Amino acid sequence: MILWLWLCWGFSTSAGQPDSELMARYLEEELMADYSIMEQVARRVPRQAKFLQRLETRPRMSEFTVRSTIISRYAFTTVSCTMVNSGSEAREAVFEMQIPAAAFISNFTMSIGNKTYYGEITGKEKKHSSDDKARDKKPLSPTDGRENGYETFKASVFIPRKMQAKFLLHYEELLQRRLGKYEYTVSIRPQQLVGRLRVEVNILENSGIVSLEVPPLRNSKHKGNGKVEGDVSPPPSTVVGHTKTLAKVTFNPSVVEQTRIARNGILGDFIIRYDVKRELSVGDVQILNGYFVHYFAPTDLPPLPKNVVFVLDSSASMVGTKLKQTKEALFTILQDLRPEDHFNIIGFSNRIKVWQQDQLVPVTPNNIRDAKKYIHNLSPTGGTNINGALQTGAKLLNDYIAQNDIDARTVSLIIFLTDGRPTVGETQSSKILSNTKDAIRDKFCLFTIGIGNDVDQKLLERMALENCGMTRHFQEDEDAASHLKGFYDEIGTPLLSDIRVDYPEDNVEQVTKNFFPNYFNGSEIIIAGKLINRTSDSLHVEVTASNSKKYILLKTDVAIDLPSRNDIRGVPGLEDGKGDKNYIERAWSYLTIKELLNSRLKSDDNQEKDYLTEKAKSMALTYNFVTPFTVLKMREAGLHSEPPQEDFISPSTNGIGEKLQSLQGHKAPPGIHRQQDKQRIKISKTSADGDPHFVIDFPSSKFSVCFNIDGEPGDILRLVSDHKESGVTVNGKLIGAPAPPNGHKKHRTYFSTITILSNKPERSYLEITPKRIILDDGERLLLSCDRSAVVRSSSLEVSISANSNITVTIRDTISFVILIHHYKKPAPYQRDHLGFYISNSKGLSSDSHGLLGQFLNHEVKLLQESLNISRQQVGQNQTEALKPNPTNTLKVKGRLVPVVWKQRRIYNGQQEVDCWFAKNNADKLIDGSYKDYLASHPFDTGTSFGTINNV
Repeated sequence: MILWLWLCWGFSTSAGQPDSELMARYLEEELMADYSIMEQVARRVPRQAKFLQRLETRPRMSEFTVRSTIISRYAFTTVSCTMVNSGSEAREAVFEMQIPAAAFISNFTMSIGNKTYYGEITGKEKKHSSDDKARDKKPLSPTDGRENGYETFKASVFIPRKMQAKFLLHYEELLQRRLGKYEYTVSIRPQQLVGRLRVEVNILENSGIVSLEVPPLRNSKHKGNGKVEGDVSPPPSTVVGHTKTLAKVTFNPSVVEQTRIARNGILGDFIIRYDVKRELSVGDVQILNGYFVHYFAPTDLPPLPKNVVFVLDSSASMVGTKLKQTKEALFTILQDLRPEDHFNIIGFSNRIKVWQQDQLVPVTPNNIRDAKKYIHNLSPTGGTNINGALQTGAKLLNDYIAQNDIDARTVSLIIFLTDGRPTVGETQSSKILSNTKDAIRDKFCLFTIGIGNDVDQKLLERMALENCGMTRHFQEDEDAASHLKGFYDEIGTPLLSDIRVDYPEDNVEQVTKNFFPNYFNGSEIIIAGKLINRTSDSLHVEVTASNSKKYILLKTDVAIDLPSRNDIRGVPGLEDGKGDKNYIERAWSYLTIKELLNSRLKSDDNQEKDYLTEKAKSMALTYNFVTPFTVLKMREAGLHSEPPQEDFISPSTNGIGEKLQSLQGHKAPPGIHRQQDKQRIKISKTSADGDPHFVIDFPSSKFSVCFNIDGEPGDILRLVSDHKESGVTVNGKLIGAPAPPNGHKKHRTYFSTITILSNKPERSYLEITPKRIILDDGERLLLSCDRSAVVRSSSLEVSISANSNITVTIRDTISFVILIHHYKKPAPYQRDHLGFYISNSKGLSSDSHGLLGQFLNHEVKLLQESLNISRQQVGQNQTEALKPNPTNTLKVKGRLVPVVWKQRRIYNGQQEVDCWFAKNNADKLIDGSYKDYLASHPFDTGTSFGTINNV
């Protein structure tokens, strides 16, 4: 019979059908039914299937399902696996699952025949006994086999004949943002073809999902990039659907599709990458049931200059692939350095070799070329002097910072790479750690990279943790160069330094880490905490940071009691939850435990270590997490207990009187601090607002003058021109709108853009619209008008009160205030627009000009002979005294200007101003005609009529 079966297979193969695919089709047709053995154990199966069963010594996997829900970056994952023993005797089954090393296992249950075992998480004691081993199973290994950022969960059991075993594993993780994307990964390595295989991932991001992608399966042994070059299509059978805030991704390959991917059942890693919408603001603050989580990842920031020292292991153990891959990665990294960066390279073995002695060099083509030559000539030899190399690198960077008056807002760092353990010089890890910390002295950060299996990764991890850096461990494989380059890309573009996030002390408690030395492009800062005063209607948030030459303050009030826009109840795919898992509370506990573990790793004090251990253990037990200080033990549930169900326990938001909040720091909640912000503004009446109405205040004369400019849409008006003296110019661009019904105007115009230019002490400009602000002082910064913020440099400060106003202060002697006018339901003749007010003009020269600027240092006289009132009455600007003689004359620079008495509303209509109105586009009041004040473009700094200059 064996000979006959092989002949059949040989015939089919010769006919053009591959034997593996033939078997796969057979399995798909026959074994799908056979895998339901618990329903029809005595069912007859074909002889071929019986033959396959005799050849097969292990139970078959009939089902492998992964279901995950990701809510605001926090992922709940459930893995369900069913194995069938169709043999005539008990057989061992091994359930094995690779999970991210950063994840916490939260539950594990298994059912073997008619017995159910549930996982119980208990505190780990110093000594363990073997009394708690579950019957008919080997010890459970929830963290066995750490591999390049992943750990292998393994459980082995014996399945009685003609029975099945079912495994349910739950784990949770907070997704980390790297290179501008969140990456969620599911390992699909069942080691055999599976009759029913399905992965389902549901994503809910209230901020809005962008850049969702599902790349090909990653099937390298060491998590390398296993895709074919140029292939970016999702795995076969993948279905992706999403709306603005929801996404559902499924992967459901048939047995035939599985065998086309991998005949051995090791399909690889199923990966989902995505990002969320974000702007420069305090970030995304979410509040639920007394807990909050705060995500901060600003965009549109110019990169900070960096000073970097590369410290590279060139010892004998680096021979071959490791050194070759390192060189290839460094060649690419050097090309990515920016012109404003400075760098140096140190190669070390038992000797320390510095490329450029006692200095960091600027990034120039010649220096990059010479650096590549130096790296190319590195040869593997000698031992590994880790301590000496780090001391040399730290001294080099410290001396450079001290001797060159380095700007405090640059970022300095060491990137250290090795493949081994210290063998030369200081070899004791504790001494190396203390020496490194003493040398760096919190002045810069250390980033460490370990390659291969012989590296002391714990030493590298602790060195990075103690010196505000990060660490990575890569295997020696074909993707080492791309891994190294990828890690550099994560830290190669610093955007902010000295980031601090503050909340009112009387409103919050148990807040996770809130100070961060650096923020790198594509990453994310996450803070979480508990609310003390849950009756408060808002949570005040302030973020302070430095960006190159600017200091940035972002602030907002996040409403707590407003109805939710992100309640997950009723969301498809999330509505079948049985538990009451507050995902924000669990994100807080996840972050807190991680920080306790890191603090313990950094500590040298045994008493402190014991305290941190107990605190982390207590929290892990409260939230049912498997950590280094807790262990998962299996207990038998009883003979008549129900087998574990496949129902996914999704998070719910059931609570009394509270709903999920997700306000992104934008859209200042109505009624919160809006009026207070406006009341704090101190500005004069001198302004250009409305469509547009100009007001000039003359404090010494104790009266005001006003006029209109009937410009055309698209006109750019010079408001203040003092480029030659103070270096300041202000231009305003008009936008058109239809005239109101029965009005005398053919159309209305408003200021849609205000441009403020300054060239002293250095060139900078601001371009302001009702929605956004562009600040460019050699580095471009984009700010939103619906988020409160403060940006400060040595000579310029911009303060934004959300949806209200912008205050611009130049050298502390010139201040302008721009009011923002928004219409919720604008009439046809209304447009969102700006109002321009002069708050402080002390720094403007007596030669300043423009429609407003020409009056700042000149007085206007009201001729007394044309009035039947006393000067005292004029000075007091008494309305009743002015009304009998509404027509009068002003004397301006020798010109007589007829004026009439009027009232104007300013400050968004909140204040009424009495003024003398000059008709006909301010004829005779202003120098020349209004057309002489038209600029050719927003950046025109011309100060005399007919003259055009550019900044």
